[in-house]
Amino acid sequence: QVQVVESGGGLVQAGGSLRLACAASGRTLNNLRMAWFRQGPGKDREFVARLSWSGTIIYYADSVKGRFTISRDIAKNTLYLQMNSLKPEDTAVYYCAATERYSSNLGNPGGYAYWGQGTQVTVSS
Repeated sequence: QVQVVESGGGLVQAGGSLRLACAASGRTLNNLRMAWFRQGPGKDREFVARLSWSGTIIYYADSVKGRFTISRDIAKNTLYLQMNSLKPEDTAVYYCAATERYSSNLGNPGGYAYWGQGTQVTVSS
């Protein structure tokens, strides 16, 4: 059974930075397709970034491209999301998601079988 646990959220001023971490257990990251999603107040859960099992294919939502960077540390079995130039509209609960299977749905929450509990990111103006 795969488990993922997020950490690193918090309160930051607009223009600041945060780094989220997602520690995985049960499978190694090079056997998982990983992603970050977020859900703002009153909004649906939305895609932020994803990383292929090989680590070579990366996608970002247009809203975070150029500001956020997804990466992983195989030795620590941990996924990261470096968030720079944060904006108030980035305020959300951020979720780490994982799946062992490829699908054409990896840009949507339904493409993932395993989820963390979420970590709150609040960006003040």
